[in-house]
Amino acid sequence: MFERVLSFLKDLPGGGAGPRADDDARIAAAALLFHVMDADGIRQDTEWERFKQILAETYAVGGEDLDRLARAGEKADNEAVDLYTFTSVLKRHLDADGRRAFVTLLWEMVYADGELHELEDNVVWRVAELIGVERRDRIAARQEVAARMPVARGASSDE
Repeated sequence: MFERVLSFLKDLPGGGAGPRADDDARIAAAALLFHVMDADGIRQDTEWERFKQILAETYAVGGEDLDRLARAGEKADNEAVDLYTFTSVLKRHLDADGRRAFVTLLWEMVYADGELHELEDNVVWRVAELIGVERRDRIAARQEVAARMPVARGASSDE
């Protein structure tokens, strides 16, 4: 009986010892990257691989730790009701340069499939606004990433 009560308490938001998106910048970032990847409703293998590659490179994780972080980001995004939960964490944990760099990572996620979808563009715009990245910096990051992509299709509402 006690074990069932303990299990129930661990499953409550904030229960248990595991990190949560509302206090772990890595999970918040993973959730936002996942959200951008999933924004157009089509998840391609190349996007999932790029998602995991960005997490691995950014947070120096691999193996089971990488899989746990990717799953935690996906779960957090699926359970979220808004982007503010994640952007507020990043805004607290990142300085201005870090926030601009994160927007660049979002664009890398957008272009992982070689296309710029208007829903993905909109998510990056909203995230950038919420974390305090200026429009010109967001556009510059998009142009930088698009220039590095072998095939970058789609139009942005910013131009």
